[in-house]
Amino acid sequence: METSLEKQPYESTKEYGGFWLRFAAYLIDSIIVGIPLTILSIVIFMIFFGTSDAFNMMISDPSYMEAEMTDAETLAFMGSYFGALGVTFLVNLVAAVAYFAGLHASPWQGTVGKKLLGLKVTDLNGDRISFWRALGRYFAMAILSGICLIGFIIAAFTEKKQALHDLIAGTVVFKK
Repeated sequence: METSLEKQPYESTKEYGGFWLRFAAYLIDSIIVGIPLTILSIVIFMIFFGTSDAFNMMISDPSYMEAEMTDAETLAFMGSYFGALGVTFLVNLVAAVAYFAGLHASPWQGTVGKKLLGLKVTDLNGDRISFWRALGRYFAMAILSGICLIGFIIAAFTEKKQALHDLIAGTVVFKK
């Protein structure tokens, strides 16, 4: 004799993570990732600009800012700026991918924010997602869901509380 609980599909026995709970988890994650990356970005810029003669002259001689920079000084300054910008971008990208995609594919099945609020990311069958699916989910979130925040707002109106990046990656967020 089978009970009615055994006949129910996995999704119907679990509660989906709603918009505001997921928003709170993302806010926690943004603080956890954002503060260290901001500090690291400042350090990277200080290292790059510390090697620039133009920057050293600006700090040591206030009247230097009133004079026009030579072509060599301009190139050195711009080289330092774009070098720091490139390194900062790469470091931030690697850290964000490692944090979001890595933790979503881990046995935790979610980031620290999701873990604290009792949420976990699964595929549509309730199984743990692979790193590659988590990576696709992260890039869909970073690129598409951020446009006018529509991709995030969709979660408030879909049946399974899926945001645009969840629909693209075939994932769902459950309450534990």
